Parts: sequence; structure tokens; C-alpha cells
Amino acid sequence: MLHLGLIGSPLGHSLSPWLHENFMEQTGVEGQYKLMELDPEQFDAEINQLKGEDIDGFNITVPFKRKIIPYLDSIEEKARKLGAVNTVVVTNGKWRGYNTDGAGYLESVNSIYPDVPSSSSRVLIIGSGGAARGVAFALSELSLTIDVANRTSQKAIELLEDLPESSRGESVSLNEASEQLEIYDWVIQTTSVGMSPNDGEIPIEIRNVKQGALFSDIVYKPLKTQFLIRAEEQGARIHYGHLMLLYQAAYAFELWTGEKLAPQELIRGMESKLER
Repeated sequence: MLHLGLIGSPLGHSLSPWLHENFMEQTGVEGQYKLMELDPEQFDAEINQLKGEDIDGFNITVPFKRKIIPYLDSIEEKARKLGAVNTVVVTNGKWRGYNTDGAGYLESVNSIYPDVPSSSSRVLIIGSGGAARGVAFALSELSLTIDVANRTSQKAIELLEDLPESSRGESVSLNEASEQLEIYDWVIQTTSVGMSPNDGEIPIEIRNVKQGALFSDIVYKPLKTQFLIRAEEQGARIHYGHLMLLYQAAYAFELWTGEKLAPQELIRGMESKLER
């Protein structure tokens, strides 16, 4: 019996229990997955209490992806470079940290668009937070040129400086990004702009989209954000945020169990839950 869960604050109506319960059913693994909302003001005490509990692994969401690192016994190189952990595997009482965001994002894109990316792709990432870093580092392994647009240019510059030189593009303002969209093959929206209940918001104006470009949004509530609606109206291909959530969760489950999954079997059910 596996004991798994998610820590964060607030957790609200997280889809993670539903996802991992379905993964268990798909693989025949017995276990439970529970939400563990921690008080940011009492994090040290509550995380040390968790260390004494019978647990086999857990996911981490905001605001603890960085805060968890000092409490780990070890950390994979990718997560160390990112400075963020979203999955912990517990083995013989030892906590090891991983980050599945980037790999999950890339696989979710390739499951729909196997031709993306191409070696000549130029990428724009909107935002410079934890999700942006995970996606950027995954794309940098493919030697793609990455520009970053953010409200605060310094944070965009810091993200770019952490990337390998071969992928390091430019820091651009949100207005500049909007004005030069025609140069990008791939635009990835990684901020919370447009998330329910602020469904009508978009981070940049969308016009002059390059023919065949892919626009991707990591927001999954609503399922189809205004960002994606407007990009599709301009003729772009679109990629939904719930797919990243699904595939990064599948990677975490594989780390805990060694079980390979068929995440695509859950897409229809996941969409039905989100639409309700």
C-alpha cells in the first residue's frame, strides 16, 4: 500500500488525487493519495512532522517548490539547476527531490504535435517563475533559441543567464513580445494570467501570428483560455494546460512506482471534470 500526497497552500480543488487514483487503477498499484495543505508560517514544524510519518512520496506545489529543498537528503541534477522541486521520492526514510515539469510539458506537446519542436524553432516564454524555468530548461536541452517576456525584465534576464549559452535569447517586454509575434514558432504562456475567475485576461495582445506557430498555455482552468482562443482565431495551433498537468503527474507516478503509464487514456475524463 503506497502512501502518497500533495503539499501546498492553498490546494483548493486539486485534480492530483483524481489523477493518481486513476494511475493506480490503470497499473494495479494499491495506495492512497491525499491533499496535505501546510501553513506557510508553520512550514518548518509541519514538514518535520511529515518526516516522521509513513509516506512513500509526495508532490509539491506553490509556494513550497523552493522551500522544500533544504529538507531533502538529495536532489537530482535537473531539479538542482532549476532550484525547484515538485516531486519527492522517499526510500528508506531518505527524501530525494525531482522536477517533472519540463519533461511532462514536452511529452504533452509531442503527444499532440510530434513535429514540435524543430531544430530551427524560435521560442517565446511568457513569465519567469517556477513553471517557466522548468519549461525553459527542458527546451534548452534541445538547443532551441529562447526569448523571455516578463513584467519585470530583471527576472527574465536572470532566467536567461541560467540557461546554456546556445539557447540564450533575449529579454523582451510584454509589449515588444506582442509586436514581434510573427518571428516565433512556439509561444508558451506560463503565468497565472487568465486563470479562473479572471478568465478574460491575457498577458499580451495576440496579432500577426506566424503561420503554423504553436501557442501553449499552462493554465487549465478554464480549459480553453482567452489566450488560446485568440491565438486560434489568428490561425495558430494550440496546446492546453491540462495536458502538462497530466503528463508531469505521470512522470511523478513512474518515479514512485516504476510503472509506465498511458496518460492519454485519461484526457477525455480530465476534460469532463474541468468543464464541470
